[in-house]
Amino acid sequence: MHKEQVSFPSLILQQDNGAPMRGTLKASMENLGVLMSYSRPHVSDDNPYSESLFGTMKTRPAYPRNGFAEIEEARVWCAAFVDWYNNEHRRSAIGYVTPSQRHDGEGDEILAKRRCVYEQAKRQHPERWSGSTRSWQAPEVVYLNPDKHTLEMLRKW
Repeated sequence: MHKEQVSFPSLILQQDNGAPMRGTLKASMENLGVLMSYSRPHVSDDNPYSESLFGTMKTRPAYPRNGFAEIEEARVWCAAFVDWYNNEHRRSAIGYVTPSQRHDGEGDEILAKRRCVYEQAKRQHPERWSGSTRSWQAPEVVYLNPDKHTLEMLRKW
């Protein structure tokens, strides 16, 4: 938590409205200073970041379609998935850098180099472009399933 500069009570646990989440777990989290956030009833994508992560996990070719035989097998698979997701998986929403590259501050340098490569390619072969090159500018904030107001603001930006 210190590395990520997270301080209480800024930790929020997002979960469904199940009974365990409203009983003992809620009391334990409150004692730790963790705020609780509940999904709206009958809304399956209230936490789009988690939904996106699980969607990516389940569509990986190596994902076991028949489940895991043992808990240790699941742990090993998930550890490998998390490593791939953070260190190899290039995300379009952050300029096709990995989450680790963006988090560690390497993303801006990578995007600056890409911008130079594209500009040089356009100078050498202008016939390949009908307009400007791709914007290799990293967004300040990334949204999944933004609300209508946020979408309008992003379009203006």
